[in-house]
Amino acid sequence: MKRTINAIIIHCAATPNGKDFSIAALDGMHLLRGFKRDSQACRNFNPTLKAIGYHFVIEVDGAIRTGRGLEEIGAHVQGSNAKSIGICMIGTDKFTEAQWKSLRECLINLASKILGRTIMTADSMLKSFSEAGITIKGHRDYSPDLNGDGIIERNEWIKICPGFDVAAWIKDGLMAVKSSLLP
Repeated sequence: MKRTINAIIIHCAATPNGKDFSIAALDGMHLLRGFKRDSQACRNFNPTLKAIGYHFVIEVDGAIRTGRGLEEIGAHVQGSNAKSIGICMIGTDKFTEAQWKSLRECLINLASKILGRTIMTADSMLKSFSEAGITIKGHRDYSPDLNGDGIIERNEWIKICPGFDVAAWIKDGLMAVKSSLLP
């Protein structure tokens, strides 16, 4: 990759949990919010998506859809887009087993693309990202540390996005978060 990446940022779409919501509909929401893709990038990759801010969207059935190209700067965390990749899960705070599996798969595949070598497992992906200085965080982890204690606490979150604790999810082996799993 030509663009330097130092962060993967996980998001939720803030749509009803478990309800289908297409990447085209998400693109329409982003258009209404004033997002706009670079015209050349749009012509080169996913030309029907004029405003999508994310690089990947994981639908309720687990399908991984591409939004912006990896070389294209996203529009998903103000002030942190230039060196990050945005992945969005459809829903707000509860996701299907298929979405959890796809999120793990998306990260593994993304590691191979960013780092330019084959990565096959979650453990090797995490190790490779760490060695390359690439973090995996949730959108809410980019909220300001209002009290300056070095910890972004619940009362400091600007958004709940992605509706689960990404650090805890990683620590627990990238398995579905039980409290955020749809039945």
